[in-house]
Amino acid sequence: MVGSVTPDDLGLTEVARFVNRPARLPEGLRWDVLALYAGVLDGLRAAGPVTSVGIDGWAVDYGLLDADGHLLGPPAHYRDARTEGVAARARRTVPAERLYARTGVQDAPFNTLHQLLAARDGAQFAAARRLLLVPDLITYWLTGEAGTEVTNASTTQLLDPRTGRWAADVAEAFDIDLGLFAPLRHPGDPAGTLLPHVREHLGRADPVPVTTVASHDTASAVVAVPARDGERFAYICTGTWSLVGLELDAPVLTAASRAANFTNELGLDGTVRYLRNITGLWLLQECMRAWDEDDVGALLREAAAVPGLRSVVDASDPAFLPPGRMPERIADACRSTGQPVPSTRGETTRCLLDSLALAHRRAVEEAQRLADHPVDVVYVVGGAARNALLCRLTADACGLPVVAGPAEAAALGNVLVQARAHGLVGDRVAMRGLVARTQPLRRYEPSGEGAAWDAAARRVAGRTRP
Repeated sequence: MVGSVTPDDLGLTEVARFVNRPARLPEGLRWDVLALYAGVLDGLRAAGPVTSVGIDGWAVDYGLLDADGHLLGPPAHYRDARTEGVAARARRTVPAERLYARTGVQDAPFNTLHQLLAARDGAQFAAARRLLLVPDLITYWLTGEAGTEVTNASTTQLLDPRTGRWAADVAEAFDIDLGLFAPLRHPGDPAGTLLPHVREHLGRADPVPVTTVASHDTASAVVAVPARDGERFAYICTGTWSLVGLELDAPVLTAASRAANFTNELGLDGTVRYLRNITGLWLLQECMRAWDEDDVGALLREAAAVPGLRSVVDASDPAFLPPGRMPERIADACRSTGQPVPSTRGETTRCLLDSLALAHRRAVEEAQRLADHPVDVVYVVGGAARNALLCRLTADACGLPVVAGPAEAAALGNVLVQARAHGLVGDRVAMRGLVARTQPLRRYEPSGEGAAWDAAARRVAGRTRP
């Protein structure tokens, strides 16, 4: 993506696109990070002259480098089975209550901490001298300078969200050497310039600065939430996952927050992204893969014709985390709870969209309660901002207005942080005002049919059966 920023305009142009296709190797599910890096180089070449480059991506996964700075192997995928049972073992070393009080991170099998515990007896880990989270790895290959960006570091379960520094006592308890991590960086910090061989590949003679952005794509997306100054809002950052939560000034580290499995991750300017991870459009993506279907519009039209809330499942159920057989697993979940079993693609799609809207509702309600932070509007950003049916269902489920857009929030937040670092835009309020003035947004008002959603929520919670 190439962004252009002036005080009155914010533009975004897609100049290249490439596939992110993991590979299942004998040792497990791995990211093809070399193909991703090649795609980044192709995109930079297609972009032409730019003032700055910034890299964002997903969280928790990492590459290991040897003493010469060379990658030891393809990074493990967070959906790989190697972390099965690791979280339970970790809790025997540091109780869950203490770990949450120190790091504020949700209990999830794919957390970087659990991945490190699963990997540390292997030969690769023994040879490792540097660990770089995936966006930091790409930045390192572009610049030759290693850093650990703080919004992504906050997902590792090794950072103290109150201080923004490593939780050394946690690392020591698990015998993890924090020296593996490169120095912490913050959004807006310089990350170096493109290496000479990269510039030669791109046909550029002049130095091109690389700027640290909020490298966790959700943190970048939250930067671009088009909220007004002082507005009380929740956000739903959508894509493979739905990240549902609030922007706070301080973490929520209570026992109730831990029990509800909310996470405290850092955002721009020391803010806290207080949120819950929900299995998002991964459910639909996996169904489409099983059906060999690439026309999402047709599926949504079929789903819109199906009566709502006929069957619902718990979208946060870990059973939906692995790939494969998603339509069958949704059908099995409905069957096991005595609900009508979806028999068509439209019925399955409607079931999962209704279920996602219910999961959004639960997370928005619980975030407000746990943080004592009421909201008046929900912003849906990311890919689902284009999904009118899901946005309408979310407004109905939450009983709150939903403002949808921008769809490319992560890319816009990335560009805005770079622009601020180069003096082209002001603070977060100014950034969000610019997004609101320049990007297409759509507002959905709730239907007022709350009773049906209340009943469906009780069904998912297991308190009633149809």
